[in-house]
Amino acid sequence: MVRTPLTPEEHERGERLGRLLREARGGRSMTEIAAVAGLSAETLRKIETGRAPTPAFFTVAALAGALGLSMDDLVTRCAPVPAPGAGERAA
Repeated sequence: MVRTPLTPEEHERGERLGRLLREARGGRSMTEIAAVAGLSAETLRKIETGRAPTPAFFTVAALAGALGLSMDDLVTRCAPVPAPGAGERAA
């Protein structure tokens, strides 16, 4: 099965998710949070650094639970940022 290449927007969304997770982790170690979420520290490292920009839903849900984040907040904060002028109609 060939995977469709990710768009720049998908990469950017993955980077935003990684930053948000790193910020929420604060001073706690990757190993600690990964263990609580039932993941490997390497998986968490890849997500936080944007090397895994499209993690599975259940992976994100487990991390959100381990970090005390709501899925609604994650969705809102990781949503694509509209380009200037996007959504405006041409006159």
